[in-house]
Amino acid sequence: MVMEEKRPTKRIVSIDALRGFDMFWISSGESLFIALFAFFGTPFFVKLAEQFDHPAWAGFRFYDIIFPLFLFIMGVVMPVSVTRRLEKGDSRKQLYLHIIRRTLLLFLLGLIYNGLFNFDFVNQRYTGVLQRFAFCYLVASLIIMNFRLKGQMIWAACITMGYWLFLLLVPAPGFNAYNLTPEGNIAGYIDRMFLPGSFCCYTYGDNEGILTMMPAVVNVLLGALAGNWLLGALSEKDKMRKLAISGGLLIAGAMIWSLVLPVNKYLWTGSYTLLTGGISFLLLLVFFWIIDVKGWKKWAFPFIVIGLNPITIYVAQGIFDFGIIANIFIHGFKNSFGSFEPVLTQLSVVTVKWLFLYFLYRQKIFLKV
Repeated sequence: MVMEEKRPTKRIVSIDALRGFDMFWISSGESLFIALFAFFGTPFFVKLAEQFDHPAWAGFRFYDIIFPLFLFIMGVVMPVSVTRRLEKGDSRKQLYLHIIRRTLLLFLLGLIYNGLFNFDFVNQRYTGVLQRFAFCYLVASLIIMNFRLKGQMIWAACITMGYWLFLLLVPAPGFNAYNLTPEGNIAGYIDRMFLPGSFCCYTYGDNEGILTMMPAVVNVLLGALAGNWLLGALSEKDKMRKLAISGGLLIAGAMIWSLVLPVNKYLWTGSYTLLTGGISFLLLLVFFWIIDVKGWKKWAFPFIVIGLNPITIYVAQGIFDFGIIANIFIHGFKNSFGSFEPVLTQLSVVTVKWLFLYFLYRQKIFLKV
């Protein structure tokens, strides 16, 4: 059981704020900025808008950090959440049951998000963002519960290197080993062989497919490492130093590794894991320094509101069109804004979603899964 250090009682607000910052982009924030950059229309802003979409295959853009950052933040709070449940008197058996229930609920929400109630099981997508959350939560929780910090990092290294060796040595039928093309990679082949239903977001496999589940677990374990430091008894200076050094080393390692293993979100390559892990460490450092060390918190309140109900807004926007509500308030005058109308529309959608979350916040309603 992981109980590396005495936990402080003070809440680390930056964790909620960073989670909300991350979810803001998923909650139509990217659409708002794409519309804004299109309104400006200069080559610089058109190029900047590309950062809010994934590359066609290999490469890295700003939007590629969003998913692994959420996994990282999930890991940050895991060690203390396990400890707190034990302190409340829960047994290990109760903890295991809690983990299983949460895993199944996340997976079910993912299926619902993907259209389960259409009852089109042939074309149903069985993997997805929430399904990956569920798998990573399950595996990382079991590792965190049964290994101390050193053991967790050994698991992270073994998963990362083991996945690379699998890509390096095991060929898809009809292709050479270490083929990292969309049609020739072994991860896509495994999806085609064993994963029913439809795929996203490339033709030959699924963006959240079977084999690529395992390296995503490493982002959660890296978050757990950061959480042990951030939520432990270290001084603020030591916490920031460890976050900064870890982030820098991971990014440097990713840049070197990318020379032989390209950064690729679709395959969740080791270089992608290291790069996104390093950026996550540095983002957590920045938010921690600004909010919890310097005490500048008021600006982060909109993000905190989002960060306290992230799964709620993700699922809600998947099954309900918030644009319908937004249009009620702006349909009478939005056309008079000319080329600025798309920006106004997206801003209205973002505002309605935030007000929905603010209502839940005021009512102290939080979806705990």
